[in-house]
Amino acid sequence: MSTEEQHLQELVQYLLQFDSPESMRRVLEGLLTPAELHAISQRLQITRMLKAGVSQREVAKQLGVGIATVTRGSRALQAGKLDDM
Repeated sequence: MSTEEQHLQELVQYLLQFDSPESMRRVLEGLLTPAELHAISQRLQITRMLKAGVSQREVAKQLGVGIATVTRGSRALQAGKLDDM
């Protein structure tokens, strides 16, 4: 296992220990910058809109993001990386 993979695994295990929305939010606010939090929450919205059948162009327009950002979310969905959402 590479160092990067090990670090990711440690992050996942760390995050799994939090059992309430409040504690998870506190941890995320401690680990991430406000811009990173915004980007992650925006990616979640992109994914949800795409799964609901909203076109990529409409998602980009409604969220004020570039089409490349939406396309990235679409590719992740198509690859099955976001099935649990």
